[in-house]
Amino acid sequence: MTDSDTEFATVSPRPSALVALPGTGSDADYARRAFTPAARALGLELIAVDPSADGIEVGYRRALDAAAAQHRHLLVGGVSIGACVALDWAVDDERCVGVFAALPPWLGSAHDAPASHSARYTAELIDRLGLEGAIAAMVAGSPAWLGAELSRSWSAIGPVLRAHLDEAAVLPIPTRDRVAALRVPLIITAAVDDPVHPIAVARRWAECAPQAVLRSVTLEQWGADAAILGRECVRGWLAAIGAQSPSRSQRP
Repeated sequence: MTDSDTEFATVSPRPSALVALPGTGSDADYARRAFTPAARALGLELIAVDPSADGIEVGYRRALDAAAAQHRHLLVGGVSIGACVALDWAVDDERCVGVFAALPPWLGSAHDAPASHSARYTAELIDRLGLEGAIAAMVAGSPAWLGAELSRSWSAIGPVLRAHLDEAAVLPIPTRDRVAALRVPLIITAAVDDPVHPIAVARRWAECAPQAVLRSVTLEQWGADAAILGRECVRGWLAAIGAQSPSRSQRP
């Protein structure tokens, strides 16, 4: 057992599951690929959540409440809008012991954020071209890995994607005050060269949070391996709990 493994095994309260919430236009299939290795590394059950037809935020909160009813303590995490909902939920629920936030899209109002502009643009594409036409246009203008991934997930989500995009474009969480109110470690993974999820937003999240660790990757690394998002969150988590460990402070 490594030193980091020992630190996680002795952390209290110890979580028994990791809930993973995907970003807008994504789904549980991707959340599993992004976070399964992370959950396995920590010995946790992974609960990957699909967006629901009645809304992204309401569905994610419902899934988080259901997971918390089954597990005494949880890690919660997500990608983009999933990270927003995970953090905002965690502020109010004492069963959460940590937040994994991959690619945070905005802080406060989503309106001027690149991710919000992207959501509105995609919604307009669907209005003009229909879902299949929008998928074709997206594939033509995206890196191959992203086009293939979103083609799969947009097709799986289907017509409700249009409403999800409208919701994401105006989501008002998290605010600075909510991030500052988080009382558990916030582990953030962001891509240094992602124009839709600028790393400057991730830095602002980290600056607001009382306990934060920021990890970074590149778009090339992320595109080649979705699981890098979760693995970097695990590295940040182990660093965070190690810094809090009494045994760490006593080492020579």
